[in-house]
Amino acid sequence: MVKSPLKYSVVDTFTDTAFKGNPAAVCLLEEEEAEVDVKWMQAVAMEFNISVTCFLTPISSTQSDINDQSNGHSVQRFHLRWFSLMNELKLCGNGTLAAAHVLYASKLARTNVIEFVTLSGVLIAKRVPTVRNLDASKFSDGELEDHCSIELDFPTVPVLECGSADIPSLPKTLNGAPAVNISKTASNDLIVELSSGKTVADLQPLFDEIRKCPGRGLIITGPAPDGSGFDFFSRFFCPKFGINEDPVCGSAHCALVPYWSKKLGKCDLVAYMASPRGGVLDLHLDEANQRVLIRGKAVVVMEGFLFS
Repeated sequence: MVKSPLKYSVVDTFTDTAFKGNPAAVCLLEEEEAEVDVKWMQAVAMEFNISVTCFLTPISSTQSDINDQSNGHSVQRFHLRWFSLMNELKLCGNGTLAAAHVLYASKLARTNVIEFVTLSGVLIAKRVPTVRNLDASKFSDGELEDHCSIELDFPTVPVLECGSADIPSLPKTLNGAPAVNISKTASNDLIVELSSGKTVADLQPLFDEIRKCPGRGLIITGPAPDGSGFDFFSRFFCPKFGINEDPVCGSAHCALVPYWSKKLGKCDLVAYMASPRGGVLDLHLDEANQRVLIRGKAVVVMEGFLFS
């Protein structure tokens, strides 16, 4: 429990339109509140009752501004924790994007690069031109803001073969949709490739059956329709964590990007999460360093204060 009113924002991520994409709550803690009770954080997440609630704490001013002499850039550091309705998360894409957007929009981030200290190590967010290779020098600061996205630097998640014991009764789980391929991720999710992105978008999942699946959650994916402007569609179901469907799951793409990069033979991909809210992710696979760069936009839809 915090001692004074706590400012929060609700941010829709992987979209530039309110009430689309994936909502995340971002709570700003003071430095001295860094060790607030985990049970309180979980209770706050349950109160918001959305996919994820984030808690941001600045690292002390003597440590937070770090000058990288190798490239002349400085970064700021923040502790970042993510909570679903039922538990603390180890990695969360939309929560990280929401946190970075709040820091940039509120001017609490004074540089383009932010480092978040998380359960998955240090994660980097930075403002970049929305169009890759855009010459930023052609725009004023105000104009550049309109042409910027936030880029997250995340680790890849290996995709593994699925043994027969790991494969659920898919016809029942997927309400009869036929599977093209079944894999699993090192983070304990199933990946089921369907025949088309339209099949992914049209699927009516049976959540009681998905709860019976081995592992954490179920990712379904398929090739995007011709002419759509996307490379693949996907959806993510995680009822075991209190999230029947995560509207746009950034962290799922840490596995989906290597998966589709191998199938399509390219490292730059554009993905659509075909949940009812929908969301767009601009993606790049850094094979040499085994990193996934995830670009997206966000919009603040609500601000207020917590009083207990």
